[in-house]
Amino acid sequence: MERSEAYGFSAVMSGAFLLSCLLFAAVNRGQRGPYMDEAFHVPQAQAYCQGRFLQVLRGAVPWDPMITTLPGLYLVSVGIVKPVAWLCGWTGSVVCSTGMLRFINLLFSAGNFYLLYLLLSKIHQKNKAVSGFQRILSTLTLAMFPTLYFFTFLYYTDPGSVFFTLFAYLMCLYGNHKTSVLLGFCGFMFRQTNIVWTVFCAGNTVAGKLNEAWKTELQKKKDEKISFRKGSFSDLTRILRFLIKYLTSPKNLFTLTALTWPYIILVVGFCVFVFINGGIVVGDRSSHEACLHFPQMFYFLSFTVFFSFPHLVTPSKIKKFYLSLRKHPVQYSLITAISLFLIWKFTYVHKYLLADNRHYTFYVWRKVFQRHELVKYVLVPVYIFSCWSFADTLKSKPIFWILMYFVCLLAVTVPQKLLEFRYFILPFLIYRLNIPFPSLYRQLLELAFYIAVNAITLYVFLNKTFQWANSDEIQRFMW
Repeated sequence: MERSEAYGFSAVMSGAFLLSCLLFAAVNRGQRGPYMDEAFHVPQAQAYCQGRFLQVLRGAVPWDPMITTLPGLYLVSVGIVKPVAWLCGWTGSVVCSTGMLRFINLLFSAGNFYLLYLLLSKIHQKNKAVSGFQRILSTLTLAMFPTLYFFTFLYYTDPGSVFFTLFAYLMCLYGNHKTSVLLGFCGFMFRQTNIVWTVFCAGNTVAGKLNEAWKTELQKKKDEKISFRKGSFSDLTRILRFLIKYLTSPKNLFTLTALTWPYIILVVGFCVFVFINGGIVVGDRSSHEACLHFPQMFYFLSFTVFFSFPHLVTPSKIKKFYLSLRKHPVQYSLITAISLFLIWKFTYVHKYLLADNRHYTFYVWRKVFQRHELVKYVLVPVYIFSCWSFADTLKSKPIFWILMYFVCLLAVTVPQKLLEFRYFILPFLIYRLNIPFPSLYRQLLELAFYIAVNAITLYVFLNKTFQWANSDEIQRFMW
């Protein structure tokens, strides 16, 4: 990092943290007590803060069944708050108050800011055309990503989950695989589905070896490099044949195992946990049952297009997509038919989605999908364009990296029955980190859009309150 870039980065990060602190104070003044899922997280964290670890394990302090994640957030909170309280001489209820616990996520947000910058620098290090200003601007934009930024001010698992997962990804890129696995385990302790991103880190390493072997294979045959965007059946067949040949070689398997054994140990440990626990979820399993909810992929792609419209919805992309439609009508007809079938047979509506009018997803579902029973089918062209544009922006990545990412994307979205935008945060960030740097105009447009969305959602949360007929509690709108 050059000196001028270091000064610029420090100034922007400090300014962003100061702004977050001001907003944090406003949120805590407006909502002093635990809200929504905080009502489960805060008391559990306070039990840990009081040193009642063994009582929790023995069941003397009951585990709230509404908590479905492991206690990573509570353990980190205690590890930070207790030493600070001792140094500052704090005692009493202030030590693990709601505000103090929320502040942990403000610290995680600062860590995420720095990790995003390091990841952008590492992933795009070969692109010398990218300026330090663009890296800082992209970092600021991603740190302000609305769905993540909102939960900076509440005691939720998302900022910490993102922090440890991004940190694990960074260590993987630097080849520190043991450290990556340790951080991946921490991410798993925040949210069990983060094990998928541990597999992604292992897959990133495997994909590097596969890409090297693939290039060698093409050079031997004096062939041209096959591009993912061609999408021809013969290309895919050749890739599959190569994969089978490579992965059935004992020598290659030994090499890959030697590279990824730390990840293998963690994944095996995860499988043991699932076997002993009787499932991936702790707490209330009836509301978090896995299913084949294929339309979740369509929702994620639409979500990504919405938040990345400056890059994904441009006149040139629309024109390019139209030309692709004309060139491959049979393939698109087949994709349309498959999409219609998946929506018809595999659409699930979670009871929380229909019952909780505090979440934006409630209104998206009611105003869009429940307007008419055919709406979900009418949206198929939007999904297809979203998928095409999404894949088109990744065309600069190696083919096996793309395959690994899509496998992990399917694994982390499809089993989820509940439509919840928070589940899309990590796959979105990893996607956004890996696409080529857009023009300065598009970066500024994206940042302005994120700032506007954050301003609106925080204003609505603090000022547009309401009450239910059967409750005196103040209710607020949120992601």
